[in-house]
Amino acid sequence: MDSLFTPAAVVDLDRMEANLDRMAAYAAQHGIGLRPHTKTHKSPLVASQQIERGAIGLTVATLREAEIMAPLDADILIAHPPVGDAKLKRLVALAATNRITVALDSKEALEGLDAATRTADVHVGVLIEADLGMHRVGVQSPADAVALAMQADRMRNVAYKGLLFYPGHIRQRVEEQDAAIEQLNTDLDAYLVALRDAGLAPDIVSGGSTPAAFASHRIRGMTEMRPGTYVYNDRTTALVDACAWDDCAYSVLATVISTAVPGQAVVDAGSKAIFREELRGTDATGLGALLDRPDVILKGMSEEHGLLDLANTDWRPRVGDRVRIVPNHVCVSVNLHPLIHGVRGNAVEGTWPVVARGWTP
Repeated sequence: MDSLFTPAAVVDLDRMEANLDRMAAYAAQHGIGLRPHTKTHKSPLVASQQIERGAIGLTVATLREAEIMAPLDADILIAHPPVGDAKLKRLVALAATNRITVALDSKEALEGLDAATRTADVHVGVLIEADLGMHRVGVQSPADAVALAMQADRMRNVAYKGLLFYPGHIRQRVEEQDAAIEQLNTDLDAYLVALRDAGLAPDIVSGGSTPAAFASHRIRGMTEMRPGTYVYNDRTTALVDACAWDDCAYSVLATVISTAVPGQAVVDAGSKAIFREELRGTDATGLGALLDRPDVILKGMSEEHGLLDLANTDWRPRVGDRVRIVPNHVCVSVNLHPLIHGVRGNAVEGTWPVVARGWTP
């Protein structure tokens, strides 16, 4: 790693592979389909390793991600409704050669999808998205879910497949999630009962996130899980005990460029390499922490400068020293880098592009 130009995105391959193995084993043990979200790694190379370990398909957030993952011949769930002619045109092109399912929560999105698939003579699946606590998207009642499912079920080129939810609101420490999970079960059951009573029992009930991933077997009726962050993990995941600190595989390699101001060191990685995001689900502070010294936090940043807080450590870096920073949120940091350097120990074993980054048409 000493030869890498900084800032550089680095992945510890031993840790990544252990993370992949752990989640695959958990899903297999509990009979839950693993459909990992590719928004974290944005790489067909990593996705192929997830498929090799038994993933039943992939989840994507963008059409760009779907197009990049399409050559893997995986069943692809687009967990973000494509709205508008430009997106629908790309969607039906994908559906001509791939198994595609779309999550949506409105008749407008459904009717647009129906028209586009009939015109192109392709078929897609649909999952009705329900809001079970995140309050971001999703139908607001079981009756709304039934109405939308009925509409989808009558369509010729759109196949109603089931229900989707994202429990992203469950961000407490793992040992404090019990009440939230029980409420989720209560809310989910109301939807499942309503759909069954309407003759629309879902074949697929898709949920899951990394902070609550290892509680997935406690979510009654869920058939598949969609964690994404687990492949690399990050500071947030570790602080809520969804992983150990030693499970953090991703870090940003940076060089100390200044120690002139007392009580801090400045590195050459700022918001354009790490991303400025506050912690959620914990009262800890900072925008990241050093991989080998988690008590040293990234207290602030500008575009090209990161400020390390030395107040709680006797470590005194020198200009030219190199550090590895674990970001609060790995997904947005990965998206800032064109390349990932896979390492074992201090040796760079391989480098791969973050192919699906950004919004490239």
